[in-house]
Amino acid sequence: MKTFKLENEPKIETGFKIPDHYFENFSAKMMKQLPREEPKVISIFQKRKNRILMVAAILVIALMIPVLSPSASNPNEIDTLTLENYLTYQSSVNPYDLISELETEDINNIKADNEVLEDEAIEDHLSENANLEHLLLE
Repeated sequence: MKTFKLENEPKIETGFKIPDHYFENFSAKMMKQLPREEPKVISIFQKRKNRILMVAAILVIALMIPVLSPSASNPNEIDTLTLENYLTYQSSVNPYDLISELETEDINNIKADNEVLEDEAIEDHLSENANLEHLLLE
């Protein structure tokens, strides 16, 4: 194999030539090409601040929904049907206990609220009710 020595071989030109005095005037030419106005700087904190405010607003709205929305029923008021079912299925409570707890005003309110039932309405209800024996035993 032939030995290769870098110093002895003819050197190949690259094909690229730099103009005369190019690097002496380079910085001056570059400064002329740059825009005079500086770009607007937006800090990273500003973007984060907007996101933090959006999250805080969503949390406040989410926490205020239960407070501002009207509930369907007041939890302190007992549903009439629930109370009736409770009293029906409790064996320790009898009608006499309930009557003894009522005051005169409550009895007058009950009488005012109830319509006077005619005999025909009672007969119609008893004829439609399939559990007539249960009503007779009570």
